[in-house]
Amino acid sequence: MNPMKEIRLGKLTLNICTGEPGPELEKAKKMLGIIAGTKIVTTKTKKRSTFGVAKGRNIGVMTTLRGKEARDALSRLLRARENILQSSQFDENGNFSFGIDEYINIPEVDYEPEVGIIGLDVCVTLERPGYRVGRRRYERQRVGKDHRIKAEEAIGWVKKEFGVEVN
Repeated sequence: MNPMKEIRLGKLTLNICTGEPGPELEKAKKMLGIIAGTKIVTTKTKKRSTFGVAKGRNIGVMTTLRGKEARDALSRLLRARENILQSSQFDENGNFSFGIDEYINIPEVDYEPEVGIIGLDVCVTLERPGYRVGRRRYERQRVGKDHRIKAEEAIGWVKKEFGVEVN
C-alpha cells in the first residue's frame, strides 16, 4: 500500500457546553480535566445574543489531544459507547463525532459527587500524510480530491484499528 494513503488519527477534541457561565462551567472544567489531563480552554459566544447569552460570555470548555494520548483516550471513549457507532456519525471528509451521555460510563473514570452527571461531545479528526499543506503558513495549498479521506475509508479504519461495529 502507498504510505501516503495511510490514515492516521490527527486529533481528538473533547467538548462540554453548559450554555451559561457560573458553577456549572467550573464543574465541566474540572470533569474534563479529570478525563483528559491536559490544558482546558473555555469557549465563548461569538455572535450577539446567542440563545439569550450575551456576546463574549464563557459557555463551554474544550481540550484537544494528539498522538498517543489521543489514541488511548479514543479507545476508552469508544468503550464507553460499547464500540458501536452509526454510519451517520461520519461526515464526507472522514471525520466522525459522537456523544457520551454520562462521564461515569467511561472506563477508569470514577463518579465525582461535587461535579454530578455531565455528558460530553467527542470529535475525531483523521488525516493522511501530506495534509499539512492545507494548514501551513507558507505556500498553503489545497489537499487534492483523491487524497481526501472518504466516509467509507474512515469507517474501515475505525473497524480495523479499534474493532468498532458501525451500523
